[in-house]
Amino acid sequence: MAANAPFTIVVGVDGSAQSRAAMDWAVEEARLRHGSILALTAWHYPYVSDALGQSWDYEIFRTDAQVILDEELDRVRGATVPVEGRVVQGNPGAVLVEASRGADLVAVGSRGHGGFAGLLLGSVSSQAVHHAHCPVLVFREPPARPAPV
Repeated sequence: MAANAPFTIVVGVDGSAQSRAAMDWAVEEARLRHGSILALTAWHYPYVSDALGQSWDYEIFRTDAQVILDEELDRVRGATVPVEGRVVQGNPGAVLVEASRGADLVAVGSRGHGGFAGLLLGSVSSQAVHHAHCPVLVFREPPARPAPV
């Protein structure tokens, strides 16, 4: 980013605990740096068709993404930093990589709601780490603490 532009953090928002942790960290970091946050929720059409030949209600994908973003923006409402939210149609990893062109940092959860539970890094966070045009901070789910004895 330009030296006179405010520090900008792009946060991938998908409703997961990891993306909420990324947003919480970004709010504090943006406050310390007198910066701003761009919260992105991406959606795309499914790659498979319905086996029964029924048509998809494609509007529901965009609507669900908007609900996820709105809930996250409501959660951080009152933050002392500017937070802009956008819903973007496209592959979430590609959307984050493109947004990274105008950012100083990308913050993303390690795994969202899709994929395999045992993976340490999901496809979206992996794509961001390998292709972003700025540093990427990946938030993992905290390890489970043993129950007190």
